[in-house]
Amino acid sequence: MNQGPRAAARNRAALVAAAREVYAELGLDAPMAEIARRAGVGQGSLYRHFPDRDAVVATVLEENVRQVEQAAAAEGATLADVLAVLTWHLVESAAFIGLLRAECATVRREELGRAGELGERVERALRGELRDRGPLPADSLMLAVAMVSGAVTGPTRADRERRALEAWALLGVEVGPVRPFPG
Repeated sequence: MNQGPRAAARNRAALVAAAREVYAELGLDAPMAEIARRAGVGQGSLYRHFPDRDAVVATVLEENVRQVEQAAAAEGATLADVLAVLTWHLVESAAFIGLLRAECATVRREELGRAGELGERVERALRGELRDRGPLPADSLMLAVAMVSGAVTGPTRADRERRALEAWALLGVEVGPVRPFPG
């Protein structure tokens, strides 16, 4: 029986989750077929939702950025809470690391295109609600994020998270429990 839109929504969510997992393990050049396989759908379903690799990457990045924005806008949000969500995305997504590194590089925003817009949204989320609530001046926060993203390496998720938390600690920054934004 055709489940229509419900199945389509489930497939899309499964594809985004699989893409995040595959990109974390294999990098952004991972085969699209691997994303479909891990999501438990056929390649036709993958291409109905995402016409190409760039569309998959953009969707994963958009979700990462949206969660950081939601964490920053949450009532009573602290810098440690928001950095916990941001760190979760760094640990889970090689694409997110690339986005934040590009945003902090000396590249003109127009050359970054969509990635530049997403990077600006992360910076606004970190600076806006949380200005001067942490040990780093607001102007240095994105530089610290780029530095921590460089430390997020290792063969396992646990290794990547440990290294990220060690890097934040070296910068004197407290980070809450590393997790995605609830919801």
